[in-house]
This record gives sequence, C-alpha cells and structure tokens, in this order.
Amino acid sequence: MPLRVLIVDDNPTFLEAAGALLERQQLNVVGRAASSAEALRRAEETHPDVVLVDVSLGRESGLDLAHQLAARPVGAAVGVILISTRAEDDLTDLIADCPILGFIPKAQLTAGAIAQLVGAETSP
Repeated sequence: MPLRVLIVDDNPTFLEAAGALLERQQLNVVGRAASSAEALRRAEETHPDVVLVDVSLGRESGLDLAHQLAARPVGAAVGVILISTRAEDDLTDLIADCPILGFIPKAQLTAGAIAQLVGAETSP
C-alpha cells in the first residue's frame, strides 16, 4: 500500500509539481495545503502517513506547524518531513528540536527519499 502524503507549501506551482511528481512515483498524495490552518484541516480529513511541510510558509512557520502536528492525539499522529529550497546545513539549529522524521531539500524530493526517512523511523 503506497504512503499517503499531504504536501504543505505556500507556492501553488510547487504544490502541483511536487504532487504530480510523487503521484508518478507511486505515492498517494491525499491533499495539498497552502497554510497551517488548511494543513491541520486536511490532515484531520485525510489521515496522511506523512506530511511534507515547507519550512517557510509565507508569514507562517513550518516549524510551528510540525509541532502542532506532533501534538495531535496518538491515533491521529503523522510523520512530518520538512522541505525547503535552503540546504539542511542552513537550518540545522532551527530544526534540531523539531519533532520530524527528517529533512529533504526540495530539489531532492522523491518518493525514494521520503520512503527512506519513513523506513528509518520504523526500522528496528
């Protein structure tokens, strides 16, 4: 069964392109959101396995959204992967204490990269 993915980014062009790419790579993109409020609503509606969250959501913080998603009841818990056009080294201090599965630069976003992070989280 393919991973169920929700993509959160304030750039509509990226949302569509990333969704199309991941669907071609056999992931089930269950939703797209452009804001934290929309992401929380869509997560509640679609129950994704993984939420891809842009670090910078316009005036909002993807890091704050990651914390909100992690604070949800256990039955509604999802894995969060942060994405950004910036390199992980530029964000290390910001994401160090964030409850995430990992980080993927947008240029390296693939189903394989997502699966690797999800598998690393669930492997013994």
